[in-house]
Amino acid sequence: MLRILQFLYRIRAFLLFVFLEVVAVWMIVSNNSPQGAAFFNSSNAVIGSVLQKQADVVQFFSLADANEALTEENAKIMSELLALQSKPDSMPIALDSALEMNFQFKGARVIANSLRFSQNYLTLNKGSKDGVKPGMGVFNSEGAVGRVKSVSENYSVAFSLLNTSLLVSSKIKSTEVFGSVQWNGADAAEAKLLYVPRHVKTQEGDSVITSGFNAVFPEGILIGIISKVEADKKDPNYLDLTVRLSADFSKLTYVYLVENTRFNELDSLYRQAELTNEY
Repeated sequence: MLRILQFLYRIRAFLLFVFLEVVAVWMIVSNNSPQGAAFFNSSNAVIGSVLQKQADVVQFFSLADANEALTEENAKIMSELLALQSKPDSMPIALDSALEMNFQFKGARVIANSLRFSQNYLTLNKGSKDGVKPGMGVFNSEGAVGRVKSVSENYSVAFSLLNTSLLVSSKIKSTEVFGSVQWNGADAAEAKLLYVPRHVKTQEGDSVITSGFNAVFPEGILIGIISKVEADKKDPNYLDLTVRLSADFSKLTYVYLVENTRFNELDSLYRQAELTNEY
């Protein structure tokens, strides 16, 4: 404390000068309208600029929360739209409600993502406490992304579509012909559409979407675009179709989780019938 007082005593002349300058400026501004207006306009401009910069910085760091909130809101809207667009059975009987697929959507953020393995995974920032369950489909605004494999309280891990063990029931949109999309481990931007008979008329540019025939994805989610049509050299009964994936897996940030509320019932039924449920 003594050293501080000694320091202030040594610069007492400078402090007095600054004080007198402030008093002089205040007197000029207070007693002269032009100078006062100029001073206040300048000070407002400086303060406004500082506040704007501060707001920009705060807004930048809050973008992640804002995007996550928008993802959640979009998920709710998708659930409502799907409920409105659900296709009832052609016959208005009491079994209609049992034939409808019920899907619910949630938003999540990708916090880890692998691309360099044959079996790639995504880690999401939502877990069991947020209602995430194994088997839920994962997609974003571009297209299908994967399927949830395991869940903890706060996080979940999902098979990426870039996983050679994952099959997605699909169909060619223009012809309604069904097949299965599977990654062959070669190119992170491409996959194969399997089991399409060679007599099917398809061409480059046709869209490939989810078929709705499994318990994971609703019908109509884009998977990719057919980029190459060839005869299958291993099995002449089928075509060798290359699909350019619509989702960019190197830029995944926010995704949607889709839950079929009757997944457990369907999965149990397939197990009882000793059938393979193609995801």
